[in-house]
Amino acid sequence: MRLEELSLTNFKNIPEARLEFSGKVNCFLGNNGMGKSNMLDAIYFLSFCKSFSRVPDKMVIRRGEDFAMARGKYVRKDTDEELTLGLTAGRRKSLRRGGKEYDRLSSHIGSFPLVMVAPQDIDLIRESGEERRHWMDMVISQSDPLYLDSLIRYNRALEQRNKLLREGSVDPNLYAAVEIVMEMAADYIHSVRAARIAELTVIFDRYYSSIAGSSEHVSLSYQSGLNRPDITLQTLLDEARRHDEIVKHTSVGIHRDDIGMDLDGMPMRRTGSQGQCKTFTIALRLAQYDFLHRATGIRPLLLLDDIFDKLDASRVERIMELVISDSFGQIFITDTNRTHLDEIMSRTGGDYRMWMVENGIFSPMH
Repeated sequence: MRLEELSLTNFKNIPEARLEFSGKVNCFLGNNGMGKSNMLDAIYFLSFCKSFSRVPDKMVIRRGEDFAMARGKYVRKDTDEELTLGLTAGRRKSLRRGGKEYDRLSSHIGSFPLVMVAPQDIDLIRESGEERRHWMDMVISQSDPLYLDSLIRYNRALEQRNKLLREGSVDPNLYAAVEIVMEMAADYIHSVRAARIAELTVIFDRYYSSIAGSSEHVSLSYQSGLNRPDITLQTLLDEARRHDEIVKHTSVGIHRDDIGMDLDGMPMRRTGSQGQCKTFTIALRLAQYDFLHRATGIRPLLLLDDIFDKLDASRVERIMELVISDSFGQIFITDTNRTHLDEIMSRTGGDYRMWMVENGIFSPMH
């Protein structure tokens, strides 16, 4: 899959832009806060119907304006495609594919797969399990529409159960109605998460070793209350029912799952250096790319946002060798350092384009 052209209007700090891309490497050079990452976020938004930074939609609209627009022209499975995103203050966002508006935005997820590597990825290691669940759900949802549908059904039922708990309801029939929906969805979600994390671990360790150039090994482990032998969600809910009534929220279930992230058998969040943590998250995202390519048959877009900070020269060299290889498709890279970008471009055989970015304005460089 390739993004051939991107047009933006009032997207964050970008007043107007129209960019035609290389099919391989596209580089964006500029100081921090100039709009490089906002351009990547627009591409991300077209794939996921939301911002990578998870800000509310109204914050995507440029200050002082009442609408924002992003239009992308793609080649997907040898077919021309066009996506148009419209955001208007106070109204529901709109996404059109080939001129036809989606009724359910969730049905778009996975159609235009994408992997973004960004400085915020350190949160996958440092922050709570919510960050890791969000990552896991975004990876799997791009390759499995049934998983996303199950996740939506589970979360809706979970909200209903939490509302019953907050209201102090004691009607067992009301609880039974939402808990059966939760259990049916949780069974599928748990089985898929377990299988996909096992697959990713093998790919992930290979990428980490390639970048680190050492004998260190990394692993992922799926942590869930449903991992207990012969356990069901209904059993967990029954065991925690009295506790949940006291705290007024659901304390067990797949919404409490987590992923263990280890380096040589030790928790990464406790033992990893800055360089190791950066290598860990980059390798994890490249493994995600590999997994999605295998699962969908489409090469995702790869967005690399200021990834070279805190890495030594040898690791930067190995990352560049990986992403420029034939294993990866179209790449978008931002950096403040011209040296990194020149090194990358020298490996492309001329198939690249480069822009200088300043105050939301994109100027081609030669």
